[in-house]
This record gives sequence, structure tokens and C-alpha cells, in this order.
Amino acid sequence: MPIQGETREKTKIDIREPKHYRVIMHNDDFTSMEFVVEILISIFHKDEAEAQRLMLMVHEQGRAAVGSYPYDIAITKVQAAVSKARAEGFPFRLTVEEA
Repeated sequence: MPIQGETREKTKIDIREPKHYRVIMHNDDFTSMEFVVEILISIFHKDEAEAQRLMLMVHEQGRAAVGSYPYDIAITKVQAAVSKARAEGFPFRLTVEEA
């Protein structure tokens, strides 16, 4: 029971979903198709059929969005993929753009 003269303050909590960012794979003439499929399966958790479809899209159209994630996760996946590519000697390129 409120005490006389007591004021109550209402607090509005605004909870929003974090912005999502698309990870874009770019085609190049050196990174193997097999490596791109491997990255899609191991880092982006795509199944074999989806990985093949995305790899062909990158190959034929020059780029493809391979997933949409909160910023930190998108950046982490890009860094993991690029690190693995450099270890294999590939100039593989990925970028992140706001969804």
C-alpha cells in the first residue's frame, strides 16, 4: 500500500534486438571452390547442399550473402574464415554490411 505523498516512478525498458549484419563472400581467381565449401560448412554451419549452392552463387555472381548475424558474431566468423584462408595461402575476401 503506497504511503501518502509517495511518488512512484515508472521506468520504461526498451529492449531491442541487436542489428544484424550480412557476411558477404567475394569471388577471386585463386581460392578453391572446395575450400569455400569447407568454410561454409565448418564456420558458417551450412549443410553440404547449401554450401555448394552458396559457393556457386559466389562463383557465378561474384559475391553472395552467406549469413546474417549480430555484429560481434559476424566479425568473429569473418576473422576465422580469413585466418584459415591465409593459413592455406588463399586471398579469400569477406566483408560485413548492415542487413
